[in-house]
This record gives sequence, C-alpha cells and structure tokens, in this order.
Amino acid sequence: MKAKMSFTVNGETVTLETDGSRALLWVLRSDLGLTGSKYGCGVGMCGSCTILVDGVPTRACLADLNHVEGKEVTTIEGLGEPGELHPLQQEFYERGAYQCGYCTPGMIMNAYGMLQENSDPTREEIIRGMDGNLCRCSAYKRILEAIESYAGSRSDRGAKGDGHE
Repeated sequence: MKAKMSFTVNGETVTLETDGSRALLWVLRSDLGLTGSKYGCGVGMCGSCTILVDGVPTRACLADLNHVEGKEVTTIEGLGEPGELHPLQQEFYERGAYQCGYCTPGMIMNAYGMLQENSDPTREEIIRGMDGNLCRCSAYKRILEAIESYAGSRSDRGAKGDGHE
C-alpha cells in the first residue's frame, strides 16, 4: 500500500509516495539514483549495501522505508564534498584498500559509523567492527591500514578535526 514517506538523504529532505515495505537499497538506487550502495547478498551478510541511518551503520538491503521515516540517511555519496574525497575515502584510495571496489562504499560507511562511536579503536576493535563486511578480493590488510591511519590522524587533530563529522 502506497503512503507518503519522508526522510533525509545526504542532507536533503526526500518525500516519496511508495510502499513503506520497499527495501531502502532499491529506493536509494532506483528512485533516487544513489548507486554507491551495492547489492551483494540481499540478506545483510556481506555489508556492500551499508549506509548510515541516524549515524548507525545499517544494511540497506534489510532496512525498509518504514525504518527510515523521519530519519537521516547518509550514503557514500554524502560522505565527501563535491570534487573532494572525505579523509577516510582518501585513506582507502592512497592505501589501495580496494581492488574491484564493489565492497568499498559499504566498508567505508561501516568504518565511518564505527569511528563515530569509538574514535580511537585498537586494531582488534577495528577488526571486530568490520567483521560483517566482506571483500572478495581480500584487500583486508589494506582496508585495516586505511582505517587505522584515518583513526590515528583524527586522534592527532582531535576526534572531530576534519570538519565532516
């Protein structure tokens, strides 16, 4: 049954008249043209569709529109500035923390959300926090290094020093 649904995506209010049980992933990709979040497994196990809902990493393939009504959704497209990568994205780029790049948006969004909760995690905490995000190319070592480097640079400037939090 169609209903009017409103939520914020990357700082912009969105109102859609659609079925509230639709998967958020398909609304983002098909209705809003935000294709950074990827379809991987469809059951929340791989993490390639990870976005933030009110700052919390969320699997967009499992979240329906009813889940985000009135909330703030952030996708990979909303993390950096136009023409400028977010510092966490820059770390992934500089360290080659991707190969095919399919999982990268979900990895970055999960790491970003995790670092909002714990700005100075240990290596073990990062590994535990990233455990549900899979990389078929096995770039895990570089992914870990990128997250550690970003977290370390944030602690050097203060946890919220890059102006994007």
